[in-house]
Amino acid sequence: MSTNEANSSDLALRNLEGLLPDLAEFYEDVHLHPELSMHETRTAKLAADRLRAAGYEVTTGVGKTGVVGLLRNGDGPTVMLRADMDALPIQEATGLPYASKATATDREGNTVPVSHMCGHDMHVTWLAGATKLLADARTSWRGTLMAVFQPAEETGEGAHAMIDDGLFNRFPKPDVILGQHVMVGPSGTVAGRAGAITSAADSLQIRLFGRGAHGSMPQASIDPVVMAASTVMRLQTVVSREVAAAEAAVLTVGVLQAGTKENVIPDEAIIKLNVRTFDAGVRTRVLAAIERIANAEAAASGAPRPPEITTIDQYPLNVNNRDATKRVVDAFRGHFGAERVRETGPAPASEDFGSFGAEWHVPSVFWFVGGTDPEVYAKAKEANRLNELPVNHSPKFAPVLHPTLETGVETLVVATRAWLPA
Repeated sequence: MSTNEANSSDLALRNLEGLLPDLAEFYEDVHLHPELSMHETRTAKLAADRLRAAGYEVTTGVGKTGVVGLLRNGDGPTVMLRADMDALPIQEATGLPYASKATATDREGNTVPVSHMCGHDMHVTWLAGATKLLADARTSWRGTLMAVFQPAEETGEGAHAMIDDGLFNRFPKPDVILGQHVMVGPSGTVAGRAGAITSAADSLQIRLFGRGAHGSMPQASIDPVVMAASTVMRLQTVVSREVAAAEAAVLTVGVLQAGTKENVIPDEAIIKLNVRTFDAGVRTRVLAAIERIANAEAAASGAPRPPEITTIDQYPLNVNNRDATKRVVDAFRGHFGAERVRETGPAPASEDFGSFGAEWHVPSVFWFVGGTDPEVYAKAKEANRLNELPVNHSPKFAPVLHPTLETGVETLVVATRAWLPA
């Protein structure tokens, strides 16, 4: 923590050390009780209760389970802080004493394990801590603080659910929107950049139609398995042959489903794929190529009908406003020191955080907070084995509690105070 007592952020952070035991207990509780997207009722209640206790006006049920807290503290800018709340259908394998053993019913009616393998439990805790500290130090700043606990980031629907539920009409328009994510990186460090910070993402399903037959009589069929295999192989050329070397795109086929028995040629096949891009033009070209290839392979196979191509989910390109990013970075360097604040390239992961700023026409800034034990990270880097560290969505992803917890609270407070005048 900065030792410059003249820094107004310190007035809000002076009680952080005393709050840490409570925040650590809160974090373990949220981790132990994860909830799937759009089912974050318990987490939302915990967040709402904390905001009310700190003196915020609280609105619940925004976008089904979202929570918005307002702390009006005189004339001045409005700063929106966002944290996502949902967990993933993953069996936790961290070995932590507070590891999740929770299960839930997914949208297909299946019983699935649930765990916070992306760090949203840390995000909720960070925002709970920052809002408490800023409320306790309200004599040191003026303006309005808007805390948003968002559902369903993992399914790409939570930000829009809140927007569609009147977020822009029911609450004051912020001057800046701030958010952050725990990632692999030395705990205690912060990373970000101006411009594109996380990729746009498009998940698609391609349903290919054939004609079923006995496996011994393939001549009587139009084989969707071969059609799907040819489509998958051809899709691998989109990035390698249609995207320039100076541009970037990722196209991954994650699902190929067809048939139920080895001697039966099925009627249809399903392909599910994911695309990540950092440029609107590249995105348009890649999506067009996918449609072209799927239709051409179906036609080449003599399919009885064109494939059905449907969107599963979409995430916007998340772009940090340059002027707002400079203000945040300057504040971070003044507080943490330059050695703990680094510039990073755009991350191939995706986030619906960008929807708030882009659609509200408000500058936004999103950054990463390291969650890896610094010694573990340093040894992995020295051995050229960073790719072996558990990443977000891994069953073993487990941010080290300290100093990840305090660093994420500090970043929110320091960034907020860069806008709120004394």
